[in-house]
Amino acid sequence: MAELVVSTASGPVRGTTTAAGVVFLGVPYAAPPTGAARFDGPTPHPGWTEVRDATRPGPAAPQKARTGFGALNMAPYFGTLRTGEPDYLRVNVWAQRDATRRPVMVFVHGGGFVSGSTRSPLYDGVAFARDGVVLVTVTYRLGVVGFLDVPGAPPNRGLLDVQAALHWVQTNIAAFGGDPDNVTLFGQSAGATLVGALLATPGAGKLVQRAIMQSGNGTGAFDPEQADLVTRRAGVVLGAAPTSGALDSLSDDALVDLGAQLAGTDLRTTRRFDPLVGLSPFSVVLERQPADAVAAGVGAQIPLLIGTNAEEGNLYLAPQGELDGSTESDVRELAARSHAKPDAVVADLRTRHPQWTWGQMRSELLGDALFGAGTRRLVDAHASRSAAPLHEYQFAWRSGALGGRLGAAHTVELPFVFDCLAEPTLRGPDGLLGPQAPPQSLATEMHRAWVRYATTGDPGWAHGSRHTFGG
Repeated sequence: MAELVVSTASGPVRGTTTAAGVVFLGVPYAAPPTGAARFDGPTPHPGWTEVRDATRPGPAAPQKARTGFGALNMAPYFGTLRTGEPDYLRVNVWAQRDATRRPVMVFVHGGGFVSGSTRSPLYDGVAFARDGVVLVTVTYRLGVVGFLDVPGAPPNRGLLDVQAALHWVQTNIAAFGGDPDNVTLFGQSAGATLVGALLATPGAGKLVQRAIMQSGNGTGAFDPEQADLVTRRAGVVLGAAPTSGALDSLSDDALVDLGAQLAGTDLRTTRRFDPLVGLSPFSVVLERQPADAVAAGVGAQIPLLIGTNAEEGNLYLAPQGELDGSTESDVRELAARSHAKPDAVVADLRTRHPQWTWGQMRSELLGDALFGAGTRRLVDAHASRSAAPLHEYQFAWRSGALGGRLGAAHTVELPFVFDCLAEPTLRGPDGLLGPQAPPQSLATEMHRAWVRYATTGDPGWAHGSRHTFGG
């Protein structure tokens, strides 16, 4: 494979030329967040003069290896972790070999705001480059460093990192053959919630022309009161006020450990339920939910492609055997954590789906609380406020993993969007795609829709309607 050098505003980088195009891995977009800078907003990288190697993946943000998915192999989703290097605010770029101004897609990974990496094989950009898109994937700060609301520090530092990466794209992407005036921001899960938060940020239209949210939550932000509950819990664990000065003295590993000890913090208040129903102690922290901001007109002018999977909640139940093992009390407890009138919600589900097991009902409640309700709120807000194109989708193909129990769960759409069904770690009885050959025709359809949307704004179905993939 030949090498290729491209000049960026920070210095030259050396990438790799392949049969499918060119790839540049681990290119810094901001200065390393070290010491006290871990709790500051991102700043420009000081740059370099000699050609910098960009042929190997960069490090991941500090995090623990993610376990807890029982019988399901989620290693492909979280990626091969390499942590411990402070210079981790980097992007990967896949492109064609020519200098044509091609559409740009910027991807924000998921992982509950505490984990995830651009090193995941699911996010290989070869198919996007092959089909004429310049793909950029972003590493951002996670956990305590990225999202704990710290007195004296700017909030939402992980979100600020994504914004900094988009500014980097505006400045540098033309050197890679991308068009800075045709940028689509997309993300999945926590990454999609970050996309929604950026969508509702004033001035976002100067950085992106379109947005895609895959299984995000337009009402998934913590309000200041909920964020304060997490911060106060951090102070209890530390035995000291969790100011930026107090946290500066801790190592990255100690901060990751601190974040792990905040799991399980009760975020229910008199005004709000926990939008993540206990799955993560971190989210973006906003005075106003993204859906409410869009309803007020902020970001409503940005075209939006948005959707969810048909059985999102299965990911959190099936691998642990809880899809089969859930009881009525489990369902009622979850309904009480997420709805003001839990008995009515359970009764309605039972009336509409009398054949469902308690596990299916629990999965439906969980998926709706985490993704469905917030997605609907954002769809309604966008539609009511703007004539900008709005396209919805649902992903309904059922994986045969875990004896067919995984189904159309959270994350299953990703290999289809990235057209990477051949990745061997996705296959087998414990793989995300199951033991049987998944339909390449569906990957071709879904990937093509994303490429078409980034190129023209039209994914292939009518504005204002919903398209089902794999149903």
